[in-house]
Amino acid sequence: MDAKLEPLFTPWKIRNLEIKNRIVMTSMGGTSIFGWMENNQFDEEASKFLLKVAKNNVGLVLPGIQPIYNPMYGQWLYENKKMYAKLADFMDELHKTGAKMFVQLTAGFGRAFTITKMMEKLYTNPILRAISKPIMDLDKITASASELPNRWSDKVPSRELTKEEIKDFINAFANVAYMLKNAGVDGVEIHAVHEGYLLDQFATKYTNHRTDEYGGSLENRYRFAVEIVKAIKDMCGNDFPVSLRFSAVSKTKGFRKGAVPGEEYEEVGRDLKEAIIASKYLTQAGYDMLNCDNGTYDAWYYAHPPIYMPENCNVKEIEVIKKNVTVPVVCAGRMDPYFGAKEIEEGKLDAIGFARQFLADQEWVTKLMFDDKEDIRPCICCHNGCFNMAHYKGVPNDQDLKDALHMARCAVNAQTMQSDVHYLKPITDYKKRKKVAIIGGGIAGMEVARDLKLRGHTPVIYEKSDHLGGVFKEASSASFKGKLRDLLNWYIRQMDKLQIEVHLNTEVKSFEHIIADNYIICTGSTPVVPKVLGYERGIDALEFLKGKEVGRDVAVIGGGLTGCEIAYELSLMGKHPFIVEMKQDLICQKGVCLANSSYLRDYFEYKKIPIYLNSVLTRVWEDSISIKTKVEKEGVKGKNKHTIVEKSIPCDSVIYAIGYKPNPLHIKGKKTYIVGDCKEVGNLRTVIWQAYEVAMKI
Repeated sequence: MDAKLEPLFTPWKIRNLEIKNRIVMTSMGGTSIFGWMENNQFDEEASKFLLKVAKNNVGLVLPGIQPIYNPMYGQWLYENKKMYAKLADFMDELHKTGAKMFVQLTAGFGRAFTITKMMEKLYTNPILRAISKPIMDLDKITASASELPNRWSDKVPSRELTKEEIKDFINAFANVAYMLKNAGVDGVEIHAVHEGYLLDQFATKYTNHRTDEYGGSLENRYRFAVEIVKAIKDMCGNDFPVSLRFSAVSKTKGFRKGAVPGEEYEEVGRDLKEAIIASKYLTQAGYDMLNCDNGTYDAWYYAHPPIYMPENCNVKEIEVIKKNVTVPVVCAGRMDPYFGAKEIEEGKLDAIGFARQFLADQEWVTKLMFDDKEDIRPCICCHNGCFNMAHYKGVPNDQDLKDALHMARCAVNAQTMQSDVHYLKPITDYKKRKKVAIIGGGIAGMEVARDLKLRGHTPVIYEKSDHLGGVFKEASSASFKGKLRDLLNWYIRQMDKLQIEVHLNTEVKSFEHIIADNYIICTGSTPVVPKVLGYERGIDALEFLKGKEVGRDVAVIGGGLTGCEIAYELSLMGKHPFIVEMKQDLICQKGVCLANSSYLRDYFEYKKIPIYLNSVLTRVWEDSISIKTKVEKEGVKGKNKHTIVEKSIPCDSVIYAIGYKPNPLHIKGKKTYIVGDCKEVGNLRTVIWQAYEVAMKI
């Protein structure tokens, strides 16, 4: 082990409970031990994942949040006794690994509950609302500290939680904690005065307008959380550890408005001064650990940092909390293990929280311990598989039901939390092992080659360029995309490690001289070019990412994820970009988590980067572009409510980011599989999962 990492692997205590090392797997939606958005039951898939993590040298394991009151079917968590018996058997197995486990319990989401279009219909239609109430009582699920707007929808507001309901929650926390203790669970974590969930909505002034004993003063606003820990201690004993998930600073300017790093703003939630007072008050009340970061659902990118957020983005504030309390303090948020080890060595933190890296690679801690860090498959902070609740103007949560019900999957690891769907079955009969020609050495080609090799086949890659990676090399070239470059290097290393035959500088136009049992086409996509006068004066996004120079004022045509990331990179370079987008909002696409998209939108607003929505490019000139913008007429409704405004905007350069189209290789006479963007343009998740599925068929 690298000596710099040794502080991470020293023991520590939470009350009287000793933890073998300072690495904490923090909770992720979808890894809940009693299921997620379904009838409460012992979740076999989650237990497999958690046990694998525990076997790979994690000190403390925290499964996903477990609602005390299940949003589906209105079930209290203490009602199903059988699942606690199964949990007891599981805890016996987990403890054999030397790891400890706390179960994270939540009072709920309040105004943060992710509303979909279907839920809007259920809520706004009185008949559907009454019929659906036994299955999904939105009025109860979304209830908050006060009457508030929902984070996702204007059509499903939150009502004020009654004092009787608060008491029911407190009693439920105590009863469930007692049952968990009896099942052998090492402690519980209360979720949370954190991230703008229900308890945090009670705690912050901008969401709590109550005039009773749960509103007003700091002590009143934090009373709900205090009464929970006291009830648990009364029932379970003072030595039963209770952690609190805690956001130090809200980083919030207002409803649906976060403050990006470096921005000066007026805090409407919890500032650092209040966080110090609150952390002392909460720990004196009985909380034995603070598991910390920053943010709310209105500033979601602190609790779920996308790749645009800096590494270790929450440390500064959490160091201050550590100085002011006597209990252990954990920090999470794009933490780097080497940085975390140094923080622990210097006494600035007690342990380090990691989450989605465990989805990408459940064995990463073991690999870190045994100096095999280059073999760690990195999390790229995309949220495409684990947390892809997309939101944009006019749409609450644009997410497939399958994704909503099955979170904690991973874009870069098709097997994570999908053992019944994605698994690599070895070919034990040598006669059935095949030679497979793969045309294209991008991510799709390398993933399918890796999977085929692990099954026992013989894949051979043919790549027309002089390098592996395809367009992913350019896609990962932006200054903030170091994790993508790590992933590309990981794939190239796997090709070498598995001794996969690769032919570079080899363009395939026919299969005449390629003898194989199967052929897989992974030739990617090509950019869409705008059909306007002067288009040749602009360049494609890939040309820019390859290093082509642009001027000071740059028009980015297309406000999808690619266009926004190009504009972001230009801004970081000191350029002056502006975006032209034909839709009514930026990043109107499925699969892009609100944590990611809201960061970019908030950043552009902070930097005053011009955005032209409902606009189309009409011409490119030598020193400007022409656009047409659809503008609503004030006070006019119906077909004629819009007017078209034409505008000329000066610029030095134009970059096109308006999409891509499949570029498959068609060769007659051979049965082929088509994988990745050459079949249908998607994202990294669709490419990797599809490659995996094709490899399983052969």
